[in-house]
Amino acid sequence: MADLVVVEQLVKAYRLGDESIRALVGVDLSVEKGRFVAIMGASGSGKTTLLHLIGGLDLPDSGRVTIAGEDLHRMSDERRTLFRRRRMGIVFQAYNLLPTISAVDNVMLPLLVDGQSAGRARERAVEKLRLVHLDHRLSHRPNALSGGEQQRVAIARSLMNNPDLILADEPTGNLDPTSSEEIWQLLRSLSRDTGATIIMVTHEPSAAAYADVVHVLKAGRFTGTIQPEGTGDATLVATRYAQLAN
Repeated sequence: MADLVVVEQLVKAYRLGDESIRALVGVDLSVEKGRFVAIMGASGSGKTTLLHLIGGLDLPDSGRVTIAGEDLHRMSDERRTLFRRRRMGIVFQAYNLLPTISAVDNVMLPLLVDGQSAGRARERAVEKLRLVHLDHRLSHRPNALSGGEQQRVAIARSLMNNPDLILADEPTGNLDPTSSEEIWQLLRSLSRDTGATIIMVTHEPSAAAYADVVHVLKAGRFTGTIQPEGTGDATLVATRYAQLAN
């Protein structure tokens, strides 16, 4: 199967006072279409920086990212914003829902911002909320939903443009263990049943175990891979991660 995402020799550094901190050091990554990939590493390993570069939320110092053959960092800011809106879905640790409107209205927003009709947006939003098993909570505002339900609303919103790629940044960082497992299972089922390509960053073996493959990142470099193949075998991932991260 063809690669949807190709990362080549990414380098990214940040200034901290007089010091330059290298977050990524010549990173390469290829992700086939339809795969669920986890990038696993400790805090400060560079995993969120990498996700932001893949999503075009930041620009590298050198190297490039191509999504479906499109070189993200040769685009203008405006074109990159439109590309991200129409061809990617992003799920953050914080749910980023508007508190004063209902679940279905929150999910409608990407299509409304893109200029589509309210009727079309609502129809699609109901469809996506049904996909994440929340069609019985359409009219509830975020404060009437559990944390896990709010994250499912955020996932439904990320699916509104039927994106080529879903990026998930520590999507269960604010959730209890039961809700976290529901989200991991949901991402796994979306990958399996809809063919969605998912890249998730996490530091949790229990989360990474639901991915097809796990890439371990340490100090801005990949040190190896783990192949849980979506089994949910957290022990396998934790054992192998301990070897690769040391």
